[in-house]
Amino acid sequence: MGESPFWGPDFDQLEVEDPEIAGILLSELDRARGGLQLIASENFTSPAVLAALGSTLSNKYAEGYPGKRYYGGCAEVDKAEIIGIERAKQLFGAEHANLQPHSGASANLAAYGAFVKPGETVLAMSLPHGGHLTHGSKVNFSGKWFEVVSYGVREDTETIDYDEVRTIALQHRPRLIICGATAYPRLIDFAAFRQIADEVGAILMVDAAHFIGLVAGKAIPSPVPYADVVTFTTHKVLRGPRGGMVLCKAEHAAAIDKAVFPMMQGGPLMHAVAAKAVALKEAMSPDYQAYAAQVIRNAQALSAELAAQGMRPVSGGTDTHLALIDLRGVGVTGADAEVRCDAARITLNKNAIPYDPQPPTVGSGIRVGTPSVTTQGMGEPEMAVIGRLIGTAVTDPASAAAVADEVTELVSRFPAYAQTPVGV
Repeated sequence: MGESPFWGPDFDQLEVEDPEIAGILLSELDRARGGLQLIASENFTSPAVLAALGSTLSNKYAEGYPGKRYYGGCAEVDKAEIIGIERAKQLFGAEHANLQPHSGASANLAAYGAFVKPGETVLAMSLPHGGHLTHGSKVNFSGKWFEVVSYGVREDTETIDYDEVRTIALQHRPRLIICGATAYPRLIDFAAFRQIADEVGAILMVDAAHFIGLVAGKAIPSPVPYADVVTFTTHKVLRGPRGGMVLCKAEHAAAIDKAVFPMMQGGPLMHAVAAKAVALKEAMSPDYQAYAAQVIRNAQALSAELAAQGMRPVSGGTDTHLALIDLRGVGVTGADAEVRCDAARITLNKNAIPYDPQPPTVGSGIRVGTPSVTTQGMGEPEMAVIGRLIGTAVTDPASAAAVADEVTELVSRFPAYAQTPVGV
């Protein structure tokens, strides 16, 4: 049997019936264990979450909501969904929760569907300044169906200019205002956005996909008291399965539920809903709170070391789990840095920086995140090592093999999925 911490006799059967796919699963585990995973939107879920994902709940079709399904035989999956809803409400202090969205994009689509009609105006963060595709990109439904106006960051501080946001909102009177980003390392002033939304009569949506796990761990302020609706993914710092979720005020519950189903999607993935419930319970623990705080300390330590390596942190640092790094000072593009780091077993992504002279496919920066390495048990001393290794890999392509050797030694001391394999 392969050396997996969560596959037991069922994996033995897979190896017999489909060795090609079984081999890929094991190879991916080897890849994840053998390098540094610094993608800010990734994490290592617990074996308990993976067990729920691989369960017989995958077999059940359950269109609708608990007690109001379109199929029979849903008594058990109803229980799982109800437990997950109550956990989400308790963890985040929310009045209503919907666990059914298949992804963060699906959750955002539902929020649009609940509050905005095609052609109406939406105000959101510009993609080149850290926003998301679903915040108005012309190739996405958001940009195709809605009139999206954007705000960005100041060129001097590289942080959100709330006076500019207010000015744009007063000019365009959007129906929906979105705050939240995929590459913004600083805290967001939700109270300021709430005030602006109230002034122009807009719905306030917070896309908390990247930082909701930090909120769950009480490491940063929560958007829930300020927002009409909060959307997020469950697979980043929150350390759950791939999927989405929506929180909202009670007055919007019916609109959100109808937008998720039947407006935007059909039957929910009940194994994923159950896995979300597992992750929510894990996030209620003191251990998780300690984890969330360490994620931030690690991101700050990594950012500081990268600065020491001549790589400038955008906005001067980070308050969250990620850092956006400007590489122009070392004369390397984001695309080249990603390739060079990959050769050294360091996985991160190229990224545009605000006011970037390079096209998005090249980028002048990289984005690094600390959820995965923190899950592995690494702390600030290891971040100093990782920052040095990134600096070497980026600036000296010939060092790839030597850096990879150091990476191998480091991750051997902090292995991913180090638990004893089930059934062995």
